[in-house]
Amino acid sequence: MTLGNTNCVSRSPTLLKKWPAFKSAEMATDFPILYDKVGYVARLTINRPHVLNAMDTAAHEAFSSHLDDCEADNDVRVVVVTGVGHRAFSVGRDLKAMAAENEMSAAEKMELSHRWRNIRRLTDRHDFTKPVIARVNGLALGGGFEIALACDIIIATEEACFGLPEAKRGLIPFAGGVHRLPRQIPLKIAVGHLITGRTMTSERAYSLGLINAVVPSNRLDEEVNAWVADVLACAPLAVRAIKQCVAQGFGRTLEAAMTAEYPLEILRRASSDSVEGPRAFAEKRAPVWTGQ
Repeated sequence: MTLGNTNCVSRSPTLLKKWPAFKSAEMATDFPILYDKVGYVARLTINRPHVLNAMDTAAHEAFSSHLDDCEADNDVRVVVVTGVGHRAFSVGRDLKAMAAENEMSAAEKMELSHRWRNIRRLTDRHDFTKPVIARVNGLALGGGFEIALACDIIIATEEACFGLPEAKRGLIPFAGGVHRLPRQIPLKIAVGHLITGRTMTSERAYSLGLINAVVPSNRLDEEVNAWVADVLACAPLAVRAIKQCVAQGFGRTLEAAMTAEYPLEILRRASSDSVEGPRAFAEKRAPVWTGQ
């Protein structure tokens, strides 16, 4: 794979065998989002392989509801987002479903609009406090790429492919892509991809600092699990405070960012975990985090 190649084709094998609950996921298409919580880890899997995990309104509703649960559940310390199968993470909005929605009656469109008012996509949740890891197992295009861009860590296979082709469909990547991509890679490169719809390989994305790791397809779960373990080894309140400080301080001057008050940092400073960390170091043992 050459570093600058923009013709991406995903050929990675199915990578769900380490997640027993998802073994038959490709058959369970009645559930557009599979949701699984084990220990401190929540996994959201887009389950629409027949359309390369494109998301219709029902999928967005389910995804939004599960994110609400992740944020409210104190036992969830890290979230992993991925797509079912071996071809795609997600190719974004289901354009066939979108075309059908455009033909709805006025009453049906009103009902649809009401449903969307209750949807809070990951791309819109600037206040989501839990760390999110994107496990990119194939195509991440359009809204799928925007979901990955909204995650804190991106782990991808060598065959993964990223792109925002909205301009080719008379649309724009307005679920954050048009704003996040220029903030995460050099401006001219970002604009070049935005106004042409060109894709990039995972190696190219890695070279631009857009993703955290690129691995062979048979090592994807191993790599994701290693990052999950490293996150869980840290104090959960410290992780959440860091995420909030980065998000809220990024657009400020350095002085303003360093003197601002961050609610989760105030909570962390008063927590028992802030005492446990130094104590465990002094006692030469692993810390026991309570998240309090």
